[in-house]
This record gives sequence, structure tokens and C-alpha cells, in this order.
Amino acid sequence: MGTKTVDEAVDANGTEAKSDKETAQVTGTEETPDGAAVTGAEAPAEHEAEAEAEEQDGTEDGAPADEDLLVAAEKEATGVGQGAAAVVSAGLGIVSLTGSWVATVAAARETLVGQLQTSSSASVATQVKEVYGDAWATTALVGGLFALAALIVGVVVLVRPAFGAPGRPQAPWIKSVAWAGVSLGVVGLVLAVAKYSDLLLGLPSTK
Repeated sequence: MGTKTVDEAVDANGTEAKSDKETAQVTGTEETPDGAAVTGAEAPAEHEAEAEAEEQDGTEDGAPADEDLLVAAEKEATGVGQGAAAVVSAGLGIVSLTGSWVATVAAARETLVGQLQTSSSASVATQVKEVYGDAWATTALVGGLFALAALIVGVVVLVRPAFGAPGRPQAPWIKSVAWAGVSLGVVGLVLAVAKYSDLLLGLPSTK
């Protein structure tokens, strides 16, 4: 008479389990795997902390990549500028040796001025100097200016890494082209000075 059947025991346990679940919902607590109770206010806070930690980790992982991209972009921009300057230096050096339309026009103008200012009764030496000598000197002067520009630009390219950020070596091809510009500039400048001072290809003797 005092014992319960299996069905009655199950009903009793089910009612008791339901009662415990309803109690947890009413109080707003959750039970963790280790048996500790966590309130409803603490659970979202923990989730937010985990989300912030994951976001911070992702930011820290992406920061080095962004810095590497910026450094690579700066190196590329610096290399492009120095390479262009080196090519310009070499081009100016070539022009100083081969001549340019500026030198041609300047020499022709000097020839015309000499013809206008020299009278027909002037000596042969004077006519040669005014008509031809001044024109040749003008050509040498323009060539020397191009050579000097090539020399300056080439030297600036070669010394630029010394004033830049450390750890950024200059590309070998930039050095080669810059040295070519410097060499051409030196040769052109020496030839221009020699011709302008009549040490090279001076005026013929009229005696």
C-alpha cells in the first residue's frame, strides 16, 4: 500500500524536473558543465568579451600585413622616382655629346648676328671669329649645360639612399644607369670646356 508504481515514479520525477526547469527560467540562471550557475546578465557579457577578444586578435593579425603593404608601396614609389631620374641623367649626358636642337638654333642665331655685325671691310680673322667661332662656342656652351645637368642629376640619384630611410637598398639597375649618366656628363663637360676655350678644335689660322 505504501509503495509507488513505476508510472507514478516517472510522473513524479518528470514533474520535479519540469519544476526545476521552470525555476531556472524564472530566476534567469544557467548551469554550466561544471555545475556552476551563471545568471542571464553574466552570459551576454561573457559572449561580448569573447567577441571583442576575437576582433582584437583579427586586428592584430591584419596590422602587420597592412604595414608590409605600405612599406612595399613606399619602396616601389621611391624606386620609380629614382629610376626615372637616373634615365633622365643618362639622356642628358647623351644629348650633351650628340647635340640638340637648342644648340643648333643658338649656333645659327649667333652666325646670323656675326654676319650682320661684321662689315665686309673687316679682316679675315675677325670675320671667321664672328661668323664661325662664336657659333661654335655657343654650341659648346649649350652642350656643357646639358652635361652639367646630367652630372648633377646622376649624383643626386646616387646619394639619395644616404638621406632616405635605412634598410632600403637602391636597385642595381638604378645605380648602373645613374653612373652612366654621371660618366657621360663628365665627358661632355670636359669636351665642352675644351671647345669653348679653343683647346679642342680651335679656329684655323688666317695668316
